[in-house]
Amino acid sequence: MMWLLVLLLVGPAGVAGNPVRVVDDAGREVRLAAPAKRIVSLAPHLTELLFAAGAGDRLVGVSEHSSYPPEARRLPRVGGGAGLDLEAIIALQPDLVVAWQSGNSAGQLAQLERFGLVLFYSEPGKIDDVATTLERLGVLAGTATQGSEAAQAYRDGVARLAQRFSGREPVSVFYQIWERPLMTISGAHMISAWLRLCGGRNVFAGLPELAPVVSLEAVLAADPQVIIAGRYPGKSSDWQRPWRAWSELRAVVGGHLYTVPAEMMERHTPRALVAAEELCDYIERARGGL
Repeated sequence: MMWLLVLLLVGPAGVAGNPVRVVDDAGREVRLAAPAKRIVSLAPHLTELLFAAGAGDRLVGVSEHSSYPPEARRLPRVGGGAGLDLEAIIALQPDLVVAWQSGNSAGQLAQLERFGLVLFYSEPGKIDDVATTLERLGVLAGTATQGSEAAQAYRDGVARLAQRFSGREPVSVFYQIWERPLMTISGAHMISAWLRLCGGRNVFAGLPELAPVVSLEAVLAADPQVIIAGRYPGKSSDWQRPWRAWSELRAVVGGHLYTVPAEMMERHTPRALVAAEELCDYIERARGGL
């Protein structure tokens, strides 16, 4: 462990340049003596955001399941939600670590800070937080132009969807993220924000947990007009079979059982727009507009 002590004394490799600073989602000011040249990402959506902000070539390590863009798959893995490999992270000598506040271990993140590493905390909760994060990461990586352009393109796409679907008649939706146990999303989840933008009403928006487990009886009592599930590679239409057994459900009566690409929908990145367009079309179909 002697090398860890050396790193603690020396710190990350410094680079010359202008100092940069931003405020992260934890309300902390993040300061760097110069734009980051060696970045570690601790969540798949953060890896994707860094690439989108033009900082992909500065990544030296990423979390497990960082699968997009394809270049991310070739980068060293440093653990993930189940636990971080602290020694691997420190050995990479990053001048910036981008962390997911609720998805990474708070204790392990605190350890990284004690080792002298600079952390940026991400916790997107609103649709526009994707754009804001792109801008902040661009500043920290010295790619502010690319970050701003990506943020503006994303905001333009959100505005187009909002213009198309705002003011429409609300449609009640049950969003299923897992089958056994039956899991959904609360109103605090980003997917619920996309539902609202599309004119959908999350039937479990009032639950306190971000991704609560619900009973079949609760779904039947809510009687949603639409049931939407995350679509994974290899996912078959068999997921619909248990629902079709309840022929009195409005979603079943209307034939409104759909899937959207789970990875795009559940990761807080610009690709969520692609999934949101599909989501909006399904809700509009249930509304009778398509």
